[in-house]
Amino acid sequence: MRVALIHYWLVTWRGGERVLKAIADLFPDADVFTHVADPDLVAREFPGRTVRTTFIARLPFARRGYQRYLPLMPLALEQLDLRDYDLVISSESGPAKGVIVAPHATHVCYCHSPMRYLWDQYHEYSGAAGPLTRFAMAPAFHYVRHWDQLSAQRVDHFVANSAFVASRIRKYYRREAEVIHPPVAVERFAAHPAAATEDYYLWVGQLVPYKRPDLLIDAFNALDRPLVVIGDGPMLASLKRRASPRIRFLSKQTEATIADHYARCRAVVFPGVEDFGIVPVEAIASGTPVIAFDRGGVRETVRDRYTGLLFQEQSVPALIEAVRTFEALPPFDRALLRADAQRFSETRFKAQFAAQVDKVLSNQTERAN
Repeated sequence: MRVALIHYWLVTWRGGERVLKAIADLFPDADVFTHVADPDLVAREFPGRTVRTTFIARLPFARRGYQRYLPLMPLALEQLDLRDYDLVISSESGPAKGVIVAPHATHVCYCHSPMRYLWDQYHEYSGAAGPLTRFAMAPAFHYVRHWDQLSAQRVDHFVANSAFVASRIRKYYRREAEVIHPPVAVERFAAHPAAATEDYYLWVGQLVPYKRPDLLIDAFNALDRPLVVIGDGPMLASLKRRASPRIRFLSKQTEATIADHYARCRAVVFPGVEDFGIVPVEAIASGTPVIAFDRGGVRETVRDRYTGLLFQEQSVPALIEAVRTFEALPPFDRALLRADAQRFSETRFKAQFAAQVDKVLSNQTERAN
């Protein structure tokens, strides 16, 4: 059986790329197709693997400005010749699932999220764009949105990374999806030497509007509690200007440094809405509780008053109250937290995903007969 793996782009190493690698481990002879790839990343994470790019990679400044070519990506995907492949697995949160496969082939899509900038967060992205970009976005995204919904019908079976994403697949694509949570390197964080808890809270992630770091800064200014912010993004400069002296910004850090901060902080604070959210799982794997807004993927990862504390309103007063409530709770059991995070191990993901693919292939064979 010939297998093709389709991923939107391979230029950063984040959660979606880790999922791709876990799937690739299950299919060591599979070829990988993507719009744009960083050769160093491919050599490091997919050594010896055939990785092919679409024509997007040959356009000017594609490595850095690939997202500007979004309106061309549907056409690029449809130019890929996949006639010889029996199983196609697309990894989707950017354009990936819209490939055309052979009549005999089975197409399974692992969906991290329907494209946020096309659907539920379109107005946030549009509002943050400059006037010229906003003017171009409306017609371009209208076209891509129609294609995105149409291409969902080309998929034989959807797998979602959370029940939250499965509900959005149902809403925007009118398709059902099996839920298999993505793999998190829980062993790496659980194996980090236990450290004495220090008096600071922690944020880890991109400093972008939908993650709501503005709530975090305003709340901790009011609380006058120490906070460490690890991450980079377009909001960094403005957040630094409004932050009190007790808030430290460390920008982007290595995994080892992040693991060390997870192990030593009082809690990780997570005020945004994520499709799944790897940061809370990494924190819990480190034995550290999470204070999170009770929406999105954290409902499936953070157990209220067992591995963290969930608050109900995405506002500064609600976050302030959540931190004060957390501080009044008995200490969390680090061993219980680390054990709970094993629900998201890579071993578990591979076993569940392999079983799901086998089931889909078996059902396809039965229908064909």
